[in-house]
Amino acid sequence: MKKQRPVNLDLTTISLPAAGLSSILHRVSGVIMLISIGLLVWALATSLQSAEGFAMVHDLFTSFIAKFIAWGILTALGYHLLAGVRHMCMDMGYFEELNSGRISAQIVFVLAIVLSVLAGVWLW
Repeated sequence: MKKQRPVNLDLTTISLPAAGLSSILHRVSGVIMLISIGLLVWALATSLQSAEGFAMVHDLFTSFIAKFIAWGILTALGYHLLAGVRHMCMDMGYFEELNSGRISAQIVFVLAIVLSVLAGVWLW
């Protein structure tokens, strides 16, 4: 009995469809947002403790690195929101075909880039 198993396991040669990439990035953006909650809760708690704490958080968040991290958090939030709406539409029965799923994933990518640029303009 010979089993037919895949021979090529080099992941760099396998191309992932747009819908699959969209789904994986939706999960990654969710993990990024979960991790960022700790930073944001710390900043909120510190800024509400005293005027000195607020000044410290304000000075910290006006640096380039902090703005870049905030931009990353906002980008993850925007993508997660868009991909979540796409997944909810798929749960309702829309965009389930191969072609429409690919097109909706590409639309999510384009809108996420637009939101990312807008977040960068807003922060800087």
